[in-house]
Amino acid sequence: MSMLEIKSWLEKNKILDVECLVPDITGNARGKIIPADHFVNEEGMRLPESLFVQTVNGEWSDNWDQLVDGVEPDIVMYPDVKSLRKVPWETATAQIIHDDVDQQETSILARSVLKRVLALYEAEGLKPIVAPEMEFYLVAKNIDPNQSVEPPVGRSGRRETACLSYSVEAVSEFGPLFEEMYRHCDVMGLDVDTLIHEAGTAQYELNFKHGDPLTLADEVFTFKRLLRETAMRHDVYATFMAKPMDEQSGSAMHIHQSIEDLQGDNIFAGEKAGEYTEAFNHYIGGLQKYLRKATALTAPNVNSYRRFMRDNSAPINLQWGVDNRTVGLRVPIANRRGTRIENRLPGADANPYIAMAVTLACGYLGMKEKLTPTEAITGSAYDEDFDIPRNLEYALRLLQSCDALKEVLGERFVKSYISIKEKEYEDFFSVITPWEREHLLRNV
Repeated sequence: MSMLEIKSWLEKNKILDVECLVPDITGNARGKIIPADHFVNEEGMRLPESLFVQTVNGEWSDNWDQLVDGVEPDIVMYPDVKSLRKVPWETATAQIIHDDVDQQETSILARSVLKRVLALYEAEGLKPIVAPEMEFYLVAKNIDPNQSVEPPVGRSGRRETACLSYSVEAVSEFGPLFEEMYRHCDVMGLDVDTLIHEAGTAQYELNFKHGDPLTLADEVFTFKRLLRETAMRHDVYATFMAKPMDEQSGSAMHIHQSIEDLQGDNIFAGEKAGEYTEAFNHYIGGLQKYLRKATALTAPNVNSYRRFMRDNSAPINLQWGVDNRTVGLRVPIANRRGTRIENRLPGADANPYIAMAVTLACGYLGMKEKLTPTEAITGSAYDEDFDIPRNLEYALRLLQSCDALKEVLGERFVKSYISIKEKEYEDFFSVITPWEREHLLRNV
């Protein structure tokens, strides 16, 4: 679609304003809102690059002016015309995602990092296919961060109090909200599939249909914003926080992935269903070797590590197995074309561009290095050792030590990411928690 075609689309749909968006390090939207008649005459959008070295709480890392130019010059970003969508909760508004196409090799923008990894596959004549599953909670409005989060009141006038996995009635409690969510997804062209109730109270999962990783990352980015807006209109919050409530399961972003060759054949599938190729084994080997070192990128926040608990619907290691939900790397039962690997490590709070770039990068390294995986596990992986980082600080040290990931993802991006997250960890560590006041104030 050319700018002339975009202008025609905007006029046909009577669009007055265009939200020009760039995903930041958290996966949330930054950018500008530009009148439609001005947008079609713009030659790119200018934003200060320093925006993209901000922490989740709006601060800058201690060495931000060494990561980007200290005088804060603009970078020019251009719209990806394939990402043009109506915004259904606003009047006469469209959105379009931008990235810094002129600085692809040194970019610190998350979307550009994913494009960098996809270019490595393209150079090998390969095409990754992914399908994300997004878990989230609906919670009662909470304007006091010192108060615990609670499930919202549903149509029945009551809150959930029990585990209601796959309950249709529990989904119906918020039927009007989800009906509006699906309508908005349809308007925005999001290729979503099944909605289920997950294990937590008012916890749900929405599956996306498989496809191109950049397209799916755009859709997840758009969906998270869409769901928050829809929930607010029904007087509740939607959260993708990895562990929002005590005693409840965490929320994940499971990423199903396979690789096709130029003929469209799945290179993971053996001659018969249930048989796997050398490429499959090498890919698993890469995930096992490198995902542990990349955990800081898929579990990006201090809260993310509360999700990793034994026997609590989240992985504690990178064992793999067939149709086994206790492992970090699950291989679903499928026909040859559907042969795939499900990475269960990323949290719902992860930036979808970064999470997809990371899992594809680890698999790519495994195939390049011809790595051998462990034997598939047939029992519970919860009986095995805990083998992933338990906190953000340790995860960042592992990432810092991994030259292979720096090379694939971009050394400048990894350096910037580590600096941002170190600042967040220090800020978090300076806050005394209610648990400490409860158990230590008078007892130690």
